[in-house]
Amino acid sequence: MQAFNSSPPLETQTRDRIINAARRLFASQGFDGTTTRDLAQAAGVAEGTLFRHFTNKKAILVEVATNGWVEILTDLLTELSEMGSYKAVAQVMRRRMWNMQKNVDMMRVCFMEVQFHPDLRDRIQTEVIDKMTDVAEAFFQTAMDKGIYRQMDAKLVAKVFLGMFAIAGFADQTLIEPNASPQELQQMAEGLADIFLNGVLAK
Repeated sequence: MQAFNSSPPLETQTRDRIINAARRLFASQGFDGTTTRDLAQAAGVAEGTLFRHFTNKKAILVEVATNGWVEILTDLLTELSEMGSYKAVAQVMRRRMWNMQKNVDMMRVCFMEVQFHPDLRDRIQTEVIDKMTDVAEAFFQTAMDKGIYRQMDAKLVAKVFLGMFAIAGFADQTLIEPNASPQELQQMAEGLADIFLNGVLAK
């Protein structure tokens, strides 16, 4: 009986090692501060191997900055579509905070490097931000049509939501202490959701 090996092909493993090494190095020392020799050493491959997988260092940056966003976008779409209540924003926010923490290096690379690479900024805008906005806009428009949310500009609401979503992802680096407990993350998520749903004005 033939045994099937479920491990990724060697070439895929090598490519993944390069991407993971680049993500760490670009996040800690920047794209310009990282040489291809640095990348090769961190990935445990020969420098020439980098260019069998990528045409140049910029191609590695693009892969790092966009890799992982597809999963994040898919997860967000799934969570919004499966959310039991339109008021359950805190649940989505809390799960997003955990997920974004896992991808903090990728996000740091994106935010650092897009200001220096307009083509990268444009790609992230069209392939990530626009798609996430469309998903969220459709969700909020449906809620408005059902009378759950008051009628507003659904695209603007989506952008506000995604802005809070991004802040939540960086919460361990910005708004709350690093290595915060699950309870602190839960409080953060519930607070953001409360502000989003109810505003700050006294009723």
